[in-house]
Amino acid sequence: KRSETFAPLVARQPDNELFRFSLAQALVAEHRLLDAVEHFKFCIAKKPDWMMARIFLGKLYLELGRKPEARLELQAALKLAIDQSHEDPERELRELLNTLN
Repeated sequence: KRSETFAPLVARQPDNELFRFSLAQALVAEHRLLDAVEHFKFCIAKKPDWMMARIFLGKLYLELGRKPEARLELQAALKLAIDQSHEDPERELRELLNTLN
């Protein structure tokens, strides 16, 4: 399990958002979605302009059936994609958000 690689790193350095991000991705790969949510939320709290963490969290919320929360994260990610000139994520986020309307 990939999460077993990152969980000890997070335990040793709980404020390290890169370890948290890696652990969250590993948890998603293991279908431990609720466990992953808290780590993506930590990343965003520490770095509010982290577009990818917001995209992953928004998609997680969608998978969990939490559409209002998904919409908020995806809208925030879209604003970041526009502000940071990330055209492919912007396009993907617009399509995702259209499916929520």
